[in-house]
Amino acid sequence: MDIDTTTAPTATTDADGVTTTTVNGVRTLLAPRSGPVTAGLLFRVGRADETLATSGITHLVEHLALHRHGMGDLHYNGATAAAYTLFTVTGTTADVVEYLNGVCAALRDLPVDRLETEKEILRTEAAGRGRGPGHGMDLWRYGARSYGLVDYAETGLPAITADDVRDWARTRFTTENAVLWMTGDTLPEGLDLTLPAGAWLPAPEPTSALPATPAHFQGDAGGVVLTSVLPRSTAARLFAEVLGKELFRELRQTGGYSYTAAAEYHPRDTDHATVTAYADALPAKQDALVGAFVDVLAKLRAGRIEQADLDSVRASALAQFDTPELAAAMLPGTAMDLLMRHHRPAVAGARAEIEAVTVEDLHRVARELWADALMQVPGRGVDWAGLTAAAASPEIVSGRRYSALEDGKVALLVAKDGISLVTPNEQITVRYADCALMQVFPDGARHLVGNDGFGIAVEPTLYRLTLGWLAPLDAGVPPASVVRMPPRDPARIPRPNPSNVQRRTARPHRSGAVTAWIWVLGTLTVLLTVATGVVVFAETNPALSPEGPDWAAVFFSGLLTATCAYPWIEYLRKRRRGEG
Repeated sequence: MDIDTTTAPTATTDADGVTTTTVNGVRTLLAPRSGPVTAGLLFRVGRADETLATSGITHLVEHLALHRHGMGDLHYNGATAAAYTLFTVTGTTADVVEYLNGVCAALRDLPVDRLETEKEILRTEAAGRGRGPGHGMDLWRYGARSYGLVDYAETGLPAITADDVRDWARTRFTTENAVLWMTGDTLPEGLDLTLPAGAWLPAPEPTSALPATPAHFQGDAGGVVLTSVLPRSTAARLFAEVLGKELFRELRQTGGYSYTAAAEYHPRDTDHATVTAYADALPAKQDALVGAFVDVLAKLRAGRIEQADLDSVRASALAQFDTPELAAAMLPGTAMDLLMRHHRPAVAGARAEIEAVTVEDLHRVARELWADALMQVPGRGVDWAGLTAAAASPEIVSGRRYSALEDGKVALLVAKDGISLVTPNEQITVRYADCALMQVFPDGARHLVGNDGFGIAVEPTLYRLTLGWLAPLDAGVPPASVVRMPPRDPARIPRPNPSNVQRRTARPHRSGAVTAWIWVLGTLTVLLTVATGVVVFAETNPALSPEGPDWAAVFFSGLLTATCAYPWIEYLRKRRRGEG
């Protein structure tokens, strides 16, 4: 459309040179810059807004919105992050207008005939995606919800329908939930950002899967990673820089343990940011690395922070304001803060905040960082440093036991309210009410993931399952958490090692006589318990025992009951734990 100056929205320009206006109701930021025009269209929706059963739907909408742009020379891209989706473009004014108009037109009418093709493209993209040093940290911190979803595969793709993506675009990719930034003095003619009406969506509330912090877990053998969620602040951003300098100095230059040792600060949502610190090491030096890493954090937490380090990172932070065409360079960050509704000070205020940070401020941030820390370590744990182990489910269900074909000490316990996997080394439980995802395979397999991030893969080929074992799972898991999967390649269905199964079958099993004796003990236990109760009642009732209780009879009756009850109770306990 052409911009009609008689009805054009009001535009205001702030002291930093950023102009704020609207286009078709979309909040828009402009700032002049030489060279090609660059623009970014942001939406406040991302992977953290999904569930594990719908994971991938935002990315799928992004791909569908870009399909019609084909393979021209225009430089454009799309990205789906935890809390936002971004469409970017660089080119001539006409190119940018055509691209943005096309994205919005596609969002209004997604090419759903491409749905299955784009799903395959997303799977291929995921297969070739590298993993950074912090991969897995969000899963342990948040579980299988909110920001933890970024560490999962896009497990919802098989079940997402054309109606699902249309509804997602109609309710999330809306006028009120969008912000556009663009380099240039004025709005270009012909720009049409018509989108469905809606409402601004606040960033998702974070979930937690940690029993306590600071916490640790054993992860990849490549080194150490630590994350901590802090309130967004200038002091926290400068502290991340100081922490990175200290890690580099101590772990690489002094200790020689690491090649890479650094720390980063990234806003997570409106009010919080994540600080990530990491260091790599060869296997022979990893124990020493863990100790040195913890020592650096302890040093900063004790307030041993050099003024020279603060001065150095302060100078770097202030230098950003010397960037040519500063207003345009700041547009992406300014637009993101506007999208998240995070207060962003003007340049003068930002300078003042940086200048005001003191060593004492950094000391406070160091303590806050440690209090919320989650640490991934290679090898042994770091309980000695005061960190709590981030462990699997502490309890198991009381249910029917199904042992593994290869190892009788491994078993599934299936109950009406949940399922547990027990092994000699761990136990994992998924309560149906807290099941984030159950993938249902035509061959009978059920893969469950709990909200805490722990999962159980139930493969009928690997367990001694009986008819009807599926009923509690299929009845208990909420339908919204169920994803029906396509048939698997038979080669991908796990099979037990026949030789292991034969060896286990050849082992002595509990004979029929032993089984019968256990049931006899159980029956005797019940009868003797009743008899003991009768004896105690009779002996303590003055009307029945006027001469007083015969305590010898009571003791003998109780002893006989306990003698029969112990092996029966022990059998039930082992059966409940999957050991019997």
